[in-house]
Amino acid sequence: MKYIIGILFIFLCFTTDCQDYYGKVHPDAPGAASDWQPLIGTCTCNSVQRNPDGTWQDTTELSWEWKYIMEGKAVQDITIKGDGNHTTSIRQYHPDSSQWYVTFFSANGIATSPPTWAGGKVENDIILYKDQKAPNGMEGFYKITFSNISDNGFDWLGEWINPDESIRYPTWKIFCRKEGQ
Repeated sequence: MKYIIGILFIFLCFTTDCQDYYGKVHPDAPGAASDWQPLIGTCTCNSVQRNPDGTWQDTTELSWEWKYIMEGKAVQDITIKGDGNHTTSIRQYHPDSSQWYVTFFSANGIATSPPTWAGGKVENDIILYKDQKAPNGMEGFYKITFSNISDNGFDWLGEWINPDESIRYPTWKIFCRKEGQ
C-alpha cells in the first residue's frame, strides 16, 4: 500500500505544479505567506537563555535555516545548535482565523502532542503565543516575537507574560544575521 501511495504522489507531482513551487511562495498561498519572506535563507545567530536562577547563560552560536515547503504554502525552519539540540518548526497559515499556527519539534525528545503557537504579523513584527503557566502556577503565555525583520536578519525574543502583558519575563534572546551580510 505504501508503495502505491508513493507512486501516486510522484505521479501527481509530475503532472501538477508541485516542483514549480518548491522553496518559494505558491501564487495561491494566502498573502500572509510573504510574512516570512525576509527570513528565507540561512542565518548565523547568537543565542542566550536564562538559567533557572535568573542569570543569563553564555551566548552560543547557532545556524537557523528558513524555507518554503508544502508546495510553497507553508514555512519550515531548522536550527542547528552546537549543543546538539536541533529543532524544527512548521508554520501554516489558517485564513479562517487569520493566524499562523507554528508546531515545534526537537531532536531532544519525541512529543506525542508537539507544542503549537498561534499568532501573526503585528505592524512590522511577527508575534506568536502559547498558553503556559508560570513556575508558580500563575496563568499566562509564552510569547515569541520576531522583530527588526529585514533582508539582513532578525531578532527573536521568547518571554513568559501574564494575560494582560503587565508582567513580562524574558527567557531567551536570539540575534540573527543572514549569511554573507
